[in-house]
Amino acid sequence: MIRSTKPSVAVMSIAILMSIASTLVALFIPLVTKNLVDGFSISNLSWGQIALIGGTFIVQTIASGLSIYLLNRIGQRIVAELRDRLWKKLLVLPVGYYDQHRTGETISRMTNDTGVVKTLISDHMTSFFTGILSVIGSIVVLLYLDWKMTVVMLSVIPLAALFLVPLGRQMYKISKGLQEETASFTTVLTQVLSEIRLVKSSNAETREYDNGKKGITSLFRFGLREAKVQALIAPLMFLVMMMLLVIIVGYGGMRVSSGALTAGELVAFILYLIQIVMPMSQITTFFTQFQKAIGATERIIEMLDAEEEDHVSGQDIKRSDLPIIVNNLSFHYKTGEPVLQDVNFRVSPGSVTAIVGPSGGGKTTFFSLLERYYEPTAGTILLGDEPIDTFSLHSWRSQFGYVSQESPLIAGTIRDNICYGINEKVDQEALEQAAQMAYADSFIKEMPRGYDTEVGERGIMLSGGQRQRIAIARALLRNPKILMLDEATSSLDSKSEVIVQEALKNLMNGRTTLVIAHRLSTVVEADQIIFVEKGTITGSGTHDELLKSHELYREFATQQLRLNEPASI
Repeated sequence: MIRSTKPSVAVMSIAILMSIASTLVALFIPLVTKNLVDGFSISNLSWGQIALIGGTFIVQTIASGLSIYLLNRIGQRIVAELRDRLWKKLLVLPVGYYDQHRTGETISRMTNDTGVVKTLISDHMTSFFTGILSVIGSIVVLLYLDWKMTVVMLSVIPLAALFLVPLGRQMYKISKGLQEETASFTTVLTQVLSEIRLVKSSNAETREYDNGKKGITSLFRFGLREAKVQALIAPLMFLVMMMLLVIIVGYGGMRVSSGALTAGELVAFILYLIQIVMPMSQITTFFTQFQKAIGATERIIEMLDAEEEDHVSGQDIKRSDLPIIVNNLSFHYKTGEPVLQDVNFRVSPGSVTAIVGPSGGGKTTFFSLLERYYEPTAGTILLGDEPIDTFSLHSWRSQFGYVSQESPLIAGTIRDNICYGINEKVDQEALEQAAQMAYADSFIKEMPRGYDTEVGERGIMLSGGQRQRIAIARALLRNPKILMLDEATSSLDSKSEVIVQEALKNLMNGRTTLVIAHRLSTVVEADQIIFVEKGTITGSGTHDELLKSHELYREFATQQLRLNEPASI
């Protein structure tokens, strides 16, 4: 996965070479110290020796600093490339993917998991390579200085490994569980904070606090388990260090007194001991982080390998003024009962077709199939004689304008929202004309900053009617050939509904229009009304035809139109 981000081999090589150079210099320092101790006298101390020692430390510092910077640069570049790939992938994943994956988990993959990979590269990778070099180099030099003492010193290390290796495995399990729990907690936060008004209006603060508290408590428990393992590792490392130090000082002191070892060599042994123990700790940490990165990488690759929408393949639409024909259309989600079964109808170009019926009948699902969010289980949808899946997604979806019951807005200005999805620059005249036809210009002009007024997250600073009119202005600016209206006025008050209905008339003019409606008063003048029950079409025709032929439609009409009669008058 790292290779796929194409990191600079030259920069990485320089960084690793700098680390190796720094480590080799560090291996040279104890030998210089040994010679100083063994032959130390003021008369023998020369400026050349002082310059050599000082230069050695300066070279090591520069090499180490340069290596750290370059590796951090590489790590940041890799994580940026990974996030870029993930972001691009997330935007082309089908709607079905988001039906099956929680938003918080997806966000966690994008942020936390990529961060784990970066940490491995920038903080631990060089420690691993240089640690191995430092350990091997130190042992080779120590064997050269005094192999007997080296064997005695190394006998303690297997004993330490008996404790440290199982603790490292335990730390990996804890770290993996911590990542999963962090993703779950992120999901809870995202869900609650995005619907905070629902939480407050439902007096659900206590319930959501309890849900969040469970996540916090679980994270706390993982943190305690991690702390317990760290509390064992740190003292054990210190114990090993002290045991080795005692062995070296005690046994080494005996050998110095017997003349088998010089005082300088004993000092060198102590310095090399540090260069063995510290890198071993870093190598252990690397393996723990490496296991965490493997887990994170598996989840990232799983997302990158997910099936995506193909926005390019297929032909461009040359004519959109053709009938939409639905042939034997059936659909069901991966888990669940069929939503649509053997649906057949025809939508003439430039006409208005209303889809009505009881809730849960599959009306909105048909819109999703028409926009190719999902693939039909059986049957086809045609534009003229061509199945719609022969057109490129980009070309097909560019034909549509969609206004829903809760028209979504993005955080930004009114201008941003009306122009959303328009790639080319929109001039002010076209913007104002679209707003005027949508009956949105009146309230926009009353805003302190006009079209540059911020609408808040999901347009919360605007009323429902204002949001709908901005959505209609957006659709008008997009100039779609096919219009879909999904309960576009059902949530509005009577005054806003009248204004929005007028705006919709402007939008529908000259376009093929499909309307989902529960209120029949909004669709009685449609060219065709299709009545859907439990995923099947049980009647179609004009309002007058269905009143005569369809009992349930007649019941709906009798109830609703009688109730709405005083309001319409």
